[in-house]
Amino acid sequence: MNDTLAQRFRFCTTLPSIPAIAMKVIALANDPYADMVQICNQITYDPALSIKIIKAANSPLYKSRRTPENVRQAVSMLGTQAAIMIALSFAITNSLIQHNASGSISNNLFWRRTILAALAGRALAEKLHYKTPDDVFLAALLQDVGILAFDAIMPEEYAAVYASAPSHDELLATERATFGAGHDEIGFALLKRWNMPDYIAHACLTSHGQPGPKDSQSVMTACVAVSGYIADYFLTPNKEDTISTAINAAKRWLDLDHAALIEIIEIIKIGLHPVEELFDITLVHPSALNGLMDEAKELIEMHSLMKMRDLEERSQRDTLTGAYNRGYFDNALQAEFDLSNRQGLPFTIAMVDIDHFKQINDKYGHPTGDAILVAVVREIFGQIRQDDVFARYGGEEFAVLLPGTSLLSSAKLLVRLKDCVANIAYVHEDGSVIKVTVSIGVVSNMDGGERFEHHADLMRAADQALYAAKHAGRNQIVVWNKTLPSVY
Repeated sequence: MNDTLAQRFRFCTTLPSIPAIAMKVIALANDPYADMVQICNQITYDPALSIKIIKAANSPLYKSRRTPENVRQAVSMLGTQAAIMIALSFAITNSLIQHNASGSISNNLFWRRTILAALAGRALAEKLHYKTPDDVFLAALLQDVGILAFDAIMPEEYAAVYASAPSHDELLATERATFGAGHDEIGFALLKRWNMPDYIAHACLTSHGQPGPKDSQSVMTACVAVSGYIADYFLTPNKEDTISTAINAAKRWLDLDHAALIEIIEIIKIGLHPVEELFDITLVHPSALNGLMDEAKELIEMHSLMKMRDLEERSQRDTLTGAYNRGYFDNALQAEFDLSNRQGLPFTIAMVDIDHFKQINDKYGHPTGDAILVAVVREIFGQIRQDDVFARYGGEEFAVLLPGTSLLSSAKLLVRLKDCVANIAYVHEDGSVIKVTVSIGVVSNMDGGERFEHHADLMRAADQALYAAKHAGRNQIVVWNKTLPSVY
């Protein structure tokens, strides 16, 4: 936080404050010797808070087998730590909602996101078997309290920034660029002013950063970080990227897969109505709830399938050029060859070799050689059809599989391919222009009376034709015939 903002924060008289009962409960939270009697005594001083604690203990969130009828029974059932966190959640939220009622921030939307994030944080903690999920609930509930602080310090300036931000992450980035600090830092300062326990305030601050090494990052911080992205989906389900962002955040921060995230969605669904009743707010309209949950699960499944396909696709690609790799080529060659022989369909292979490529590497270096490879592949991709298979066979040698294509039909394509490569003019950093050409050997199965017994025989024929093209002077296409010399 820069000095100007720190001074405005320090002397602002309209900063959000918390009621006396919350301050007393915070004192108990910071006292390692606080016992159940002290907690009960504080809660019972506030009749509204007492009712909330009893109602919470009876809610499905805590799966109690008995029904507590008074504060002492409720605190006993919840446990002292959970009771403190729940009491703080209710007392602080009620006070802040009243404080923010006349602010420039959209009151309903802000608190819907806040409480949804708290519920999502608790669901994540429960799924991960975190020992104190209500700590996460409170931290997630308070993670964006800095927004209210900003609104109090500079209402007119901040309202424009808040209204224009298309996402929560972009809001944070704009705050930092405009004011020299984000609501994470302002919120941390406010929580410290309230004497909030350090681990709660720290989780609110660090959850707005980037995930660090798993051994140095607390589960609470990670759950709080992911909770906001899940809340964003429920608030804006029609935005296609919100569920993807939540899935990616869950993976980055908590290493959760799609199946775990679906379980968390189910936990949120169970807790949604009880939390709405406890905070007296509608988070999701009842008529939309089932559809929203089903859509979330469907989108998560779809995202998982797309990711699996993407990983599979990447495993089949050459990492430098993006052409298919040798493993994919070998499988495709055998499959297309077998289909050609069974169906009597023509099947053409073209082997493509960049002429004098070693000289380019030797003269200009391997980075330039790699750039030339990428440029050649880009040009070839622009010529072939969607059903053709283009692969890096090895080094500077490539292969094109043309299923269902005769030699005659492939002729124009291969001429275009050769010519487009010859048109490449790569400008080196020293200003020199590098020109490249390719030699192409081509052979066809089940075309013109030629039928090969094995796909390896077809490959040998393609190699013979390529060798002949290079031997004849390069930058040309040679069609295989039985009179060509063997290269093996």
